[in-house]
Amino acid sequence: MNPLEQLVQEQRRLVTRRWFFKECGVGLGAIALGSLLGDPAIRTCAAAPALENPLAPKRPHHAPKARNVIYLFMAGAPSHLDLFDYKPQLTKFDGTLPPPELIKDYRAAFIKPSSKFLGPRFKFSRHGQSGAELSELLPYLSKQVDDMAIVRSMHTDAFNHAPAQIFMNTGSVQFGRPSFGAWTTYGLGSQSEELPAYVVFSSGAKGTSGGASNWGCGFLPSVHQGVLFRSQGDPILHLSNPRGVDRKIQRDTLDTLDRLNRRHLELVGDPEIATRINSFEMAYRMQTSAPELMDLSKESPETLRMYGAEPGKSSFANNCLQARRLVERGVRFVQLFHEAWDQHGNLAKDLEKNCRDTEQASAALVADLKRRGLLDDTIVIWGGEFGRTPMVQGGGDDGRDHHPNAFSMWMAGGGTRPGLTLGETDEFGFNAVSDKVHVHDLHATLLHLLGFDHTRLTHRFQGRDFRLTDVHGQIIEKLLA
Repeated sequence: MNPLEQLVQEQRRLVTRRWFFKECGVGLGAIALGSLLGDPAIRTCAAAPALENPLAPKRPHHAPKARNVIYLFMAGAPSHLDLFDYKPQLTKFDGTLPPPELIKDYRAAFIKPSSKFLGPRFKFSRHGQSGAELSELLPYLSKQVDDMAIVRSMHTDAFNHAPAQIFMNTGSVQFGRPSFGAWTTYGLGSQSEELPAYVVFSSGAKGTSGGASNWGCGFLPSVHQGVLFRSQGDPILHLSNPRGVDRKIQRDTLDTLDRLNRRHLELVGDPEIATRINSFEMAYRMQTSAPELMDLSKESPETLRMYGAEPGKSSFANNCLQARRLVERGVRFVQLFHEAWDQHGNLAKDLEKNCRDTEQASAALVADLKRRGLLDDTIVIWGGEFGRTPMVQGGGDDGRDHHPNAFSMWMAGGGTRPGLTLGETDEFGFNAVSDKVHVHDLHATLLHLLGFDHTRLTHRFQGRDFRLTDVHGQIIEKLLA
């Protein structure tokens, strides 16, 4: 007999004896008393509880426009002034000092507010029937503008990366709150039994400043936390069985763990035990589903060219294609982090590289979802944690500092209004001045599209009800189709 099989059988015997003496030996009197008193809970204590799937599909508050989310998070903060928000006045006043009234009481992360203006580094032109104005760095997105809603009046409360990223993803600048993806699966559950409900990819130069808190579950049960996939090989380390362990041995081992965990769950009622059971079973099922999912070689050459994807290579393009494949397979929330956008210097060269690495695949994702009939109920979101200053940073006059007062994002599908350009900034791109959209407003609107009243999607923790939008947030009606 295989040594591992012997160990499993021995553990079964030990569990049976230990469980009997621990759970039944000292409790026989209680069972007898319960029987006399007619206590149904005592009479059925030996029966294993029916385990409810914590990710079973749930009904939202109202009919949703969207059922899935793909969030392309451009960590480091792209420059709105060089990509989406053209300001001729910045070109006119390039190299001059900003008006004192503009920078009064303004605090930047690194530069002095009185630093000189820096004009846009690239040309802009209008595209599509909507006439959306985009930078020359965005040739692929320029073909998708009539399917996109561009918001040029975003603003936030934080001006350093970690708190701003946490705020954009959790609605709080403090660590420990659930992410937008976690709230989504908490409210809607999952449509897939073979894959996690919330999947995360990361690409670019380094990890995000906010770390795993960007996709964490906070105080929600940990089953709602994002699962970080690798871009090549096994999506999760140790998903493959070690040598000498076949499917039967693994199934026997998991069955033993399942019995142990169910007994513990019956005793203490901790939802984290249900999460553990679900995680073990999910990993087992993923051993069949994940290899097929990660194999991009089955995609057509035309699709691979469309994204710029290369099977077996780790890239943002591959991650975008994987995001479409995951949504097709019922994954509720997919988030792609690409950390490369913090251009305090070397602005022009780095922006060109960042757009080469990400822009084609972002546009292809929208087009591919549309042609497959998936865009109607999938929201695609693109954006970072804040904007960049109209004032220059860097000795070579080629950088921009962090800027919370104004930045741009775009969305497509899932009930967002296509061909819309919403909001304006002032003539220098310094402040959002019309149709302003705060981070809480964005979250309220996205939850509305997913079928939720953002004031009612709550979780009680430490004596009060928490929500993604805290005590803020207004639905931006103009964003809705």
